[in-house]
Amino acid sequence: MDLGLTGKKALVCASSKGLGKGCAAALAAEGVELVLNARGAEALEATAAELRALGVAVTAVAADITTEAGQAKVLEAAGPVDILVTNAGGPPPGLWKDWGREDFIKALDANMLAPIALMTALLPGMCDRGWGRVVNITSQSVKAPIPQLGLSNSARTGLTGYVAGTSRQVAEFGVTINNLLPGIHATDRAVSLDGGVVAKEGITMEEARARREATIPARRYGTAEEFGKACAFLCSVHAGFIVGQNILLDGGGTNFTI
Repeated sequence: MDLGLTGKKALVCASSKGLGKGCAAALAAEGVELVLNARGAEALEATAAELRALGVAVTAVAADITTEAGQAKVLEAAGPVDILVTNAGGPPPGLWKDWGREDFIKALDANMLAPIALMTALLPGMCDRGWGRVVNITSQSVKAPIPQLGLSNSARTGLTGYVAGTSRQVAEFGVTINNLLPGIHATDRAVSLDGGVVAKEGITMEEARARREATIPARRYGTAEEFGKACAFLCSVHAGFIVGQNILLDGGGTNFTI
């Protein structure tokens, strides 16, 4: 299927590795010019070089997208874009009694306020041009909260509420906003979460992963490649009637009828 994206330009956040890189790679394969962002310059440049080999222009901007200074740097380098993919690492796991105001502010900055700031900056141009796509990478936790990820539950659910209203205000201008909700994928985040189980319970990483996979109907972790292709479809010309949706990519791990 031709996604109709050749010649479009995308800003993909946190895209040096993991799910962000999967999205960037899928868009590059469709002929999309890329502006990549991540905090680590070395890994970012390596990914940029890899994607340039696919024949598309790639601009790499090393900056912390969760800060106002980082957002300003990235937006200046990006200029007008047709596609925005927001993404940022999730807050650390823990217990409710250990979290204070500063913990929540940090989570909100990364997983709610940064995506909102980027949308506020880029949506007007998309609306003026009559076409645009925004995909926010959030989490399955907005559908079914994960107890030890309370900071993420809170911040990402706030973003979901914002998207629910905003997406319906910009749809008439040919702009769609949707959220992708990953379950566990074979990324550094999975290694971190499984590592926490290893440290707590004294088991091996293989045992921790096998235990988690047993809770997923697909009996495996997702891949960044398949996640990226789902993102690319939501960015495509064929997805203009998908508005304000929260789409799970979790191997069936979240139990919901609707």
